[in-house]
Amino acid sequence: MDPVQILLSQGGVALTRAVIAGGAGEPAVRRAVRSGEILRVERGVLGLPGADPELVAAKQSRALLTCASAAPRFKLWVLQPASVPHYWHGNGRRNIACVSHRTALTQSVSGAVAGLPDVLLHALLCLPPLESLVIVESAYNRGDIDLGFLLRHLRGNRCGKARDVVARVERGADSLLETLARVLFRDAGIVTETQVWIDGIGRVDFLLEGFLIVEIDGLAFHLESRQFKKDRRRDNASMVQGFPVLRFFYDDVVYGPDGVLAQVREVLARGSQRWPQRPGFRARR
Repeated sequence: MDPVQILLSQGGVALTRAVIAGGAGEPAVRRAVRSGEILRVERGVLGLPGADPELVAAKQSRALLTCASAAPRFKLWVLQPASVPHYWHGNGRRNIACVSHRTALTQSVSGAVAGLPDVLLHALLCLPPLESLVIVESAYNRGDIDLGFLLRHLRGNRCGKARDVVARVERGADSLLETLARVLFRDAGIVTETQVWIDGIGRVDFLLEGFLIVEIDGLAFHLESRQFKKDRRRDNASMVQGFPVLRFFYDDVVYGPDGVLAQVREVLARGSQRWPQRPGFRARR
């Protein structure tokens, strides 16, 4: 089999023994190296010209990308990009500047990236709770993971915090901002309903204490004129029906959660008498 095709199937870089095991004979590998079709990255590692440097570095470390380093490759929400590579190591070799994961894999892989279930498990056991929550919740909302699978692999005392994160995973959030906001409000003891349908208004991101609507506008904020007008008309309709509205942006939720909470509490404190809970809404989860 053509060694170039084998490398393509494994993300552009692989151990030499994996290329040979994939069906490429040693003479074919040597010819491809001489012609420049493939490169000897180092002894025991082959790569295509222009191969992803992150994957090349992982193979040089005899590792798989995982956790926060692999999550973007699965298009999962990530609150903080990895400051150093997160690798899964199956042997004693490791880079100095990396986070090394060594728990047994649940999935077999042929490339340089751990399987999605293992990426999620590593995130749960490694990252701060909010960071792992947004990663796992994005996979769960897409239907890519069963929470029961994660819990079956999170047994024992050392996995207690990871199980607590899994218990907080919910469906319905459209972005990591909605996940962060939900946790912020509920941790503050505020009665928080998500994805609520209100007749005459439509679906809103949050309804707090039965009367305060909170909408979250992410990085792709509605700057298109038609959508902007629609949002503002919804806000007006909400006020007419007795629902005050607060809107928050990416920077507010990620970098200024205390300010978000302060504004929410102020409206709740002032409005509990002015805006009693309304009977005309129903939650859609």
